[in-house]
Amino acid sequence: MTVRVAHYRTGRLVEVSGSFGKQRESTRLVAAPGFFDLQCNGFAGIDFNHPATTPEQLVQAIHALPRTGVTQLLPTVITAAPERLEHLLRNVVAARELDRTVRNAVPGIHLEGPWISPEDGARGAHPSEHVRAVDRALWRRLQRAAEGLIRMVTLAPEVRGATSFIRQLRNENILPALGHTLADAAQIRVAAENGALLSTHLGNGCPQMLHRHHNPIYAQLAEDRLGASLIADGVHLPGEVLRAFVRVKGWGRTLLVTDAMAAAGAAPGRFTLGDLVLEVGRDRVVRQPGERHFAGSALTMDRAVGVFARATAATLTQAWDTASTVPRRLFVEATGIRFSSLAVGRVLAAWDDEKRELSIISPT
Repeated sequence: MTVRVAHYRTGRLVEVSGSFGKQRESTRLVAAPGFFDLQCNGFAGIDFNHPATTPEQLVQAIHALPRTGVTQLLPTVITAAPERLEHLLRNVVAARELDRTVRNAVPGIHLEGPWISPEDGARGAHPSEHVRAVDRALWRRLQRAAEGLIRMVTLAPEVRGATSFIRQLRNENILPALGHTLADAAQIRVAAENGALLSTHLGNGCPQMLHRHHNPIYAQLAEDRLGASLIADGVHLPGEVLRAFVRVKGWGRTLLVTDAMAAAGAAPGRFTLGDLVLEVGRDRVVRQPGERHFAGSALTMDRAVGVFARATAATLTQAWDTASTVPRRLFVEATGIRFSSLAVGRVLAAWDDEKRELSIISPT
């Protein structure tokens, strides 16, 4: 048995002997800590943001995630009316109460919005009627509904009240992330000075047309205090962009998220993301029916690791870490929550060195 120690204390990747099915000569088996997805809006046909979704359905979706290597996640709730947000947050709380596996898999909730840019393009798929300036009373309502489980908040640093709110989040052991923003370099710098730690899906959640030099992507790339989460599906970010981003941010500050909605882990068809109806074809690209532009993600984390490794020439350990140990280290730094080996879990996978593709065999 050959042991390969990963870059961070929180886990290690181990090469194991054995065989699984008809393997190519270039395939090897590895066991490693499961993936931790900081941004997941749904899975296996279940929409975490739809008001009709039940806690039992959330349990079903979360139980299905390990087949893609994900053993922990932050279910992500996006901008909606306050009453809808409270309902969705209570759903996650109820799912954790129903099932011990879900309690281990879900150490918190990611609230994406509603404190984001109202501008088209930057706002993305978030409904404009519910985008707002920071509202402390609403924050207290939402955290009460979540029973303190909101552990990550994505907001735009230029919205009114954002700077002091970022400070408050850090004081409350919550991870502040920047996203869906048109902030300039000065606003990004102030956000980082006050405790922002991460850029949410960097390179996305922004308009198609930006100033060639002065734009929020460069501003966040240049801010060394921010890590960067990336959607590595080859659609949201082309390979050359993935290469450039990781070269700037480095391996210790680059992590993968899926930003998946209900279509991830499901056959092609029509799905919801809150009130939106979206369509996924055989190309696995999520679009609004009849539109050409993508509007969400059907990415799974096992595929993201392969896409990222091929695009960046990462070693298997480096690529695995971006989906596993790096997000855990950031989460622990922000929240102080530490994980048992049971919560982290281990995954047995086959890695094809030639194709640079990952196949999950099972949790171990």
